[in-house]
Amino acid sequence: MDTSRTISDYLHRIGADRPVVPDAMALRDLQVRHLRTVPFENLSVHLTEEIVLEEGALVAKVVDRRRGGFCYELNGAFAVLLRELGFRVTLLQARVFTADGGLGIPYDHMTLLVETETETGTGTGTGRGVERWLADVGFGSHSTHPLAFDERGDQEDPAGTFRIVEAPEGDIDVVRDGKRQYRIDQRPRALADFTAGAWYHRTSPDSHFTRSLVCSRNTHDGRITLSGRRLVTTVDGERHERELVEDTEILAAYREHFGLDLDQVPRVMTNRKREGLSWTSGTCG
Repeated sequence: MDTSRTISDYLHRIGADRPVVPDAMALRDLQVRHLRTVPFENLSVHLTEEIVLEEGALVAKVVDRRRGGFCYELNGAFAVLLRELGFRVTLLQARVFTADGGLGIPYDHMTLLVETETETGTGTGTGRGVERWLADVGFGSHSTHPLAFDERGDQEDPAGTFRIVEAPEGDIDVVRDGKRQYRIDQRPRALADFTAGAWYHRTSPDSHFTRSLVCSRNTHDGRITLSGRRLVTTVDGERHERELVEDTEILAAYREHFGLDLDQVPRVMTNRKREGLSWTSGTCG
């Protein structure tokens, strides 16, 4: 991977300039731009496309193929971008809370711990400190801005009120508007550690990713989502739905709203068609 060219192309892809310093303001800007330009989508699951958990492949999907992905892909690629820009990034595994309050599988979700430098003190007593942030561009509808990792009070965000709270065994829970979203294991992980989790969500009939289609991104005033044939637009909290009838309408919606130039309409893959899928280390699909 030609790192210099690739990072420049990545920044161009999300409409961002190269930060002068890798600080908290730069991180916030990069996350906001990523959420608005690179869709959260699971189309590869149903188009039988290979999903490779390797840095070069993840970045190529976002930058060269101009696609999105689910958490392992989006946060995996975002981690590469941030590191190349000078941020310190740690991959963390999380388990997503289910509707009944249970927890999903280990490595259910990938999220990022990002460290930025900050000045401390005043006058002659100034020095350099470190701030820690929870950055996440791969959870669909979630916080617009990075969350202060060590803050245990309410954190106001355009997407709601968030809080990070202590959980058993040294874990932490991310809470949005009073509802627990996912539980983070704070031990550092490597990209290859997420292979089994990605494979599960790529193939299991129990995974919501295999049962439905989703393509979604933030907008400056809300969110836009295409789920199968249903186009949902939320503007300033007001929700609008429209059913797309013709395949040409669906392909046009993917192209116009998400920048995806597809040659076929994705359709939910049946379990029978899913049989026989194989994988090797670092690869799902």
